[in-house]
Amino acid sequence: MGKSRVGRKENQVYSSRVVRSEFDSNWKTIVLRSGYVKYIALAKRSEVIVLLSNGSSKRLLFNKGGYVLVGGGGTSHYSKPHVAIDI
Repeated sequence: MGKSRVGRKENQVYSSRVVRSEFDSNWKTIVLRSGYVKYIALAKRSEVIVLLSNGSSKRLLFNKGGYVLVGGGGTSHYSKPHVAIDI
């Protein structure tokens, strides 16, 4: 894998371009009644690697308590703040 670029702090974001997400072991998973899946960060710097539909990848870092909501069609909502690094 190539060098990571400098990360940037992002506020609440959503995306419908996520093809695949890989969560590290620091996440708790809950299925909500609405059908969304909620991933909750259990540790500081919990990490998610996302592959986007344009072929690019990002490393997302969340503080403890941060979350990712994933719905139908690959729609993802990310809590604020989190750090996004292009990889």
